[in-house]
Amino acid sequence: SPARALVCRACGARYPLAAQHACYECFGPLEVDYDTAALARVTRAEIEAGPQSIWRYAGLLPAGQDPATRVTLDPGLTPLVAAPLLAAELGIRAPLWVKDDSANPTHSFKDRVVSVALTAARGLGFTRFACASTGNLANSVAAHAARAGVPSIVFIPGDLEQGKVVTTAVYGGELVAIDGSYDDVNRLCGELVETDEFEDTAFVNVNVRPYYAEGSKTLGYEVAEQLGWRIPEQVVIPMASGELLTKVDKAFSELVEIGLVEAPANGWKVFGAQSTGCNPIATALHGGTDTITPVKPTGIAKSLNIGDPAAGLYALEAVRRTGGWMDYADDGEIRDAIRLLARTTGVFAETAGGVTVAVLRKLVASGKLDPDAETVVYNTGEGLKTLDAVAAQVGPTHRIKPSLRAARDAGLLG
Repeated sequence: SPARALVCRACGARYPLAAQHACYECFGPLEVDYDTAALARVTRAEIEAGPQSIWRYAGLLPAGQDPATRVTLDPGLTPLVAAPLLAAELGIRAPLWVKDDSANPTHSFKDRVVSVALTAARGLGFTRFACASTGNLANSVAAHAARAGVPSIVFIPGDLEQGKVVTTAVYGGELVAIDGSYDDVNRLCGELVETDEFEDTAFVNVNVRPYYAEGSKTLGYEVAEQLGWRIPEQVVIPMASGELLTKVDKAFSELVEIGLVEAPANGWKVFGAQSTGCNPIATALHGGTDTITPVKPTGIAKSLNIGDPAAGLYALEAVRRTGGWMDYADDGEIRDAIRLLARTTGVFAETAGGVTVAVLRKLVASGKLDPDAETVVYNTGEGLKTLDAVAAQVGPTHRIKPSLRAARDAGLLG
């Protein structure tokens, strides 16, 4: 592994590679620190000859270099979909792409982070897998545990979409619904991980969070590789905790640093997308402050409903440093954007993808996003999980009797 230590993102304190997510000095979040020389030994040819999954980037990740150690569904290499019709509707003249992570095994980008986190967790000796989740993560942890033959226990808000409840429960692990918001669920998990009864349990987004977060980098690596080893000038990314946005930016920086790609002439810009019902990071940016005020989430984009985002400050830093922006969309705009994306690209996104496309539309209209710069938008999950969001708006365009005359009367024969 090229990983050498855990380092505090706030004060820079260093710790051994272990199950630890917070700094003992300042309580800041930890992330994986790498040996740059080890990363630089990875070549394009080595990656391209690797497996058809995130593990082609094993030389850039903290765990999983030995295939026998992996806890994985082998996610990754999801489609990068050209979107010229969507670009035309929005007034974008440069190439526009949709990175469609609904094609992963449990139909969201969470398979990437879970594969890395649980592989690290196995190496650290954990014998049960767990998480706090707004839905997609619960699906992925339960599925990974089932394939690995390891017990799982996942915790979700009690009002989660039924599609995500079913697609977690079907794998047979323990599923605990909490009467409260995701932030309540996450708080409880933070307390459970400190108990003796849970000392053998890896909570992917608590005690092994530094490894979990690194899995998101593969979304940056893949886009660069799929574009012919080129970093797009602009990316638009949904934000819940803000971590996905920071890690895609980190992936681009690493690729440039180790010489696998060259940065665009004017660098790249990172844009963040939230819903009106849960927009604490975007609100802080709009207010010109670093103070992120927690909110009580509302609205249909439940997979983004983290009212107290752990990586919010770092998402702000990435957006400001790259010259990007953040915006948010209400439920009506989200529904319209889900249908727009489906109609123009054939990609059916969950509500988080609707948020991203709705914000893309706003960024173009406001002049914040350059319509003449190549842009990638990230769809992180499958629309079949959030059918209720658009079910009342779509359906049969005609209803007729089974006869030629009925078809003609309905105007179906021209």
